Amino acid sequence: MKIKHLLTSAVIAGIALIPAAPAHADAPALTPDAIADYAAEAFADSGLPALSLVVTHNGETLYSQGFGEGTDDQAVTSQTPMRVASLSKSFTAMAVMKLVDAGSIRLDDTVAAQLPGFTMADPRYTGITVRHLLNQTSGLSDRSLDAEALRDTPDLAAFTALLAEGDLQHDPGTKYEYCNANYDLAARLVEVASGESFAAYMDREVFDPLGMTGTSLDGDAPEGRIQGFGLWASAEELWDGHVGGAGDVVTNADDMGKWLISQNGGGTQLVSAESLSTMHTPSAVDEYYGMGWGVEKPEDGGPTRLVHAGNLFTYTANQVIVPETGYGVAVMTPTSAIYDESYDILTGLVDLSEGEQPATVGTRWIIELVFGVGVLAALGLGVLGLVRARRWAARREGRPVWRIALRLSPLAIPVMLLAAYPTLLEFLFRRDITWEQTWYRVPSLMILLATAAAASLLVITARVRRLTR
Repeated sequence: MKIKHLLTSAVIAGIALIPAAPAHADAPALTPDAIADYAAEAFADSGLPALSLVVTHNGETLYSQGFGEGTDDQAVTSQTPMRVASLSKSFTAMAVMKLVDAGSIRLDDTVAAQLPGFTMADPRYTGITVRHLLNQTSGLSDRSLDAEALRDTPDLAAFTALLAEGDLQHDPGTKYEYCNANYDLAARLVEVASGESFAAYMDREVFDPLGMTGTSLDGDAPEGRIQGFGLWASAEELWDGHVGGAGDVVTNADDMGKWLISQNGGGTQLVSAESLSTMHTPSAVDEYYGMGWGVEKPEDGGPTRLVHAGNLFTYTANQVIVPETGYGVAVMTPTSAIYDESYDILTGLVDLSEGEQPATVGTRWIIELVFGVGVLAALGLGVLGLVRARRWAARREGRPVWRIALRLSPLAIPVMLLAAYPTLLEFLFRRDITWEQTWYRVPSLMILLATAAAASLLVITARVRRLTR
């Protein structure tokens, strides 16, 4: 999952409510008409086939709308179901904190003491607290767990049992590392503490009280799209497995408005003010990640933004609240692409709310153009290499084999790069990556790598054949 711009998983952070800053106190109020004008223009510029968004202010939804068409040929509206991926973590944190307020979960006691059946091969697991899970400082890591196997378990009980084979990457409470297992384990803790399934608890204690009637953990959403060289194609979502706390919420723009209002301290409140502040406060370890929220501090000294991004293989979502100004924004799109235009639109709306000029939307085509030129260059060089294979072989006739191999070796680089690509991504994103997933994430890049590797192999083969004749 989770990923913000080029091949990235969600990057996120959180902070407590912040006192007002005079620099932005005089920003003009954001009107629904201004939002509508910007949203329509930004959507047109983005090149996205569809999206939905909502803007709230204090206790009011200012604007909620959908744009474009889904893969089901239906117009996207403010009630179109959207997968919001890792935005789900803020909902899971809310469920845990409700049980903390009720005394059913103890935030700073160990998970092992509160969750029968939870054990790991690494003895350090006994030091993991519930706070560590929500702050992503437990020591759990995709580098020390079999993330794919964990996701394939049928339910959260089986997920927890499979953790018995895992290790920790760090001592609990010493380092931040984003890992979905933290929130799936937290969801299992909710099940045990509440005595009901995680989905049922979320419906009864989180979604229903907020009036989020179109939101659930196991809802259906239309097929999303992936993009290559500016073309969009429908694709089946690869995120599958048990229903957990890391990325399974399906919701819509209208419902997200109710959620943002509550998170900003308005409307229906699900937890105490102290617990809400705790969720928005980063851990002492990294001052970066709260509990399903994170912190962005603009370089210009503007109001701090609580944000979270979510990325599946065919859906992308972003949410932000600005406690100082009372604004909240969510942008969701049934797409996965090399560049996250929905985040730019989200940022643009927040900029508007603060009286600033929104950033430019619609720069993805530049990256796609670079990849397109790369494919054409690979094809051209491949053809040129084939045409000149005879001349190349003639000039090296009679030379030692090792010198010929040395001259051919640069052509093997594209082949080795393609073969190692999933492994490189695993190292970069610290999680297992399959070949199927690489094609979903950036089809244009995969086509470039495959074209370059094929051209290199053909040229190598042609030169060797000429030499051996």
